[in-house]
Amino acid sequence: MTTKKVGLIGLGKMGSEIAAQLLNGKVNLSVWARTETTVFRWRERGALVAESPKALANACDIVLLCVTDTDAVESVLFAENGIASAEKNLLIVDHSTIHPVATQQFAEKLALSNRSRWLDIPVSGGPVGVRNRTLIGMAGGASVDLDEALPVLSLYTAKITRVGEVGSGQASKVVNQMLIGGNLAVLAEALNYADNFGINASQLPDALAGGWADSNVLQVHGRRMVAADYSAEVDAAIMLKDIDIALDMGARTSSRMPVTALVRKSYNKLIESGHRDKGQSGLMYLFKQLPLK
Repeated sequence: MTTKKVGLIGLGKMGSEIAAQLLNGKVNLSVWARTETTVFRWRERGALVAESPKALANACDIVLLCVTDTDAVESVLFAENGIASAEKNLLIVDHSTIHPVATQQFAEKLALSNRSRWLDIPVSGGPVGVRNRTLIGMAGGASVDLDEALPVLSLYTAKITRVGEVGSGQASKVVNQMLIGGNLAVLAEALNYADNFGINASQLPDALAGGWADSNVLQVHGRRMVAADYSAEVDAAIMLKDIDIALDMGARTSSRMPVTALVRKSYNKLIESGHRDKGQSGLMYLFKQLPLK
């Protein structure tokens, strides 16, 4: 059990699962959210509730961020009563998926303001990965800082791999999202074809299991797609946000990304058609229900 005082900002689906695992691990946990209703149940479960990100930072040794996007991270860091205004030098671990260049800028600015250290550790595996302790993370930052954070991270992750200095974790998450996005797009395309031919597409995840075409995406999202079950999905706008980051990084590094550009076009059409709630697997809905043109 870690003796570190841990703070958590971001109590959405992922953050809530992380909070639950930390409390199960008897961690001294403080949380902050913009609304009282969000934090109420965590106070009931034993977490301390901070009045602001600054207050949370001053009370903790390590602060975990698990928020929506780059703007949200910037806000909790540098807005009034943000983490940057805290008097305490602490370790910040950002599990959000945000722009790699912004990550580097935030870390540099924070180091100047209160000398806090930064690890960008975006994760892959979703809320179920937290519950099952199969979550993996890609870490950017100093080895010594990762060593300090590992006793906390081990309470809800299976593997953390240091891939380089600050920003490298987010750059690696770009790769993760490119692979998932491409896989989801071709999976929806293939299952739609199979259904149109007359194959019972619901049999394909089992039929392909163990072969080279098998993947977690096939086994989880593929089954959701053929069942038209979008209830567990994250908003498709989150996926589009990640794909946009990938394409921007492609431009910055002179890296051609024609497949990722096509994936973006499909998610954009899904969202423009009013079906962002169908989530990552919503491309199946796009191919089945919406015109091809």
